[in-house]
Amino acid sequence: MSSRLFAISFDAHHPERLARFWSGVLGLEKAEDSDEGVTLLSGNDAGYRLGFRTSQARKVAQNRLHFDLTSSSARDQRETVARALDLGARHADVGQGPDASHVVLADPEGNEFCVIASGNNFLAGCGFLGALACDGSQAVGYFWSEALGWPLVWDQDEETAIQSPNGGTKITWGGPPLMPDPGKDLHFDLAPDIDQQAEVERLVSLGAKRLDSAHAPDGAALLADPDGNEFRVLSRR
Repeated sequence: MSSRLFAISFDAHHPERLARFWSGVLGLEKAEDSDEGVTLLSGNDAGYRLGFRTSQARKVAQNRLHFDLTSSSARDQRETVARALDLGARHADVGQGPDASHVVLADPEGNEFCVIASGNNFLAGCGFLGALACDGSQAVGYFWSEALGWPLVWDQDEETAIQSPNGGTKITWGGPPLMPDPGKDLHFDLAPDIDQQAEVERLVSLGAKRLDSAHAPDGAALLADPDGNEFRVLSRR
């Protein structure tokens, strides 16, 4: 019994514009219009979408969640970086240093992401959206493994990673210390396999917390994981 990861969603001041940026960088198609806002079909074996939800939140710190994009060669890495810059990205400094093999960029709304050099064994076979790299505790990695039914594929020195049984994007957590709340970030949207309220109760039993706002206007239940990251449980689909 678990929830399906329906979407990894961006807080967005301009959802359509941000969706066009990520569609251009990743070569993704827009999903059919739905009650879930603007979404792109990830084309990833993990089966989720990329979502873009209207938010007035201000970004005040580095995101806790960011994508790591893979490369097949040095040329491929350069082409991905150039394409992102042409579409409105900018270089970002998160302390990576001049000798880093990966390139750190920020999308037009400031969300950081990395373009990883080729030859990364950990991300081999994960696809272009190789990883969603998260700042978070070992406990939150265990929580999301149970919540989604995705097995742990890494658990060492308080760093954890999970991956769908179908493959695709890995979700990783880097261990303590936890970065401050950035205000504007990425979030998980879950589609429950059972009744929404029953799934909320299951997630709370695993360590989630109900938020005071209880439900979003579209009927989604609002929760926070053990590290305080907000996520949504949608109505049963």
